[in-house]
Amino acid sequence: MAEQDRPVEGEHKYQQHIGSPDEHEERPGRSLITTDHDVIRQWAEHRKARPATVPGTEHEGRAGVLRFDFPGYGGQDLQEISWDDWFETFDARKLNFIYQEHTKDGKESNFFRLENPDREDA
Repeated sequence: MAEQDRPVEGEHKYQQHIGSPDEHEERPGRSLITTDHDVIRQWAEHRKARPATVPGTEHEGRAGVLRFDFPGYGGQDLQEISWDDWFETFDARKLNFIYQEHTKDGKESNFFRLENPDREDA
């Protein structure tokens, strides 16, 4: 099984798991969760966000803290990286991508966070 096809791990309180780019929220404002690379990339690219990391947080030859650089949101503190590097780190850390497509009022949402379900404080 490829890393991007791994099931979402750990217990989660998110309302809807998304397994492919063809799946979408059942209703606006819903918290979604995925590990699918295509879903993540499509979500980011739709918002013109670029894969990035926080400089100085690198660890064991991999990108450090993963972020997205959204246009107009002060990404000067971020370092753009390739999608391959972003996903290599995402998979190595066995992260879940928690996000919204839209806010409850139907506006496009940029909300996301990365969660390691194996961490005690996650």
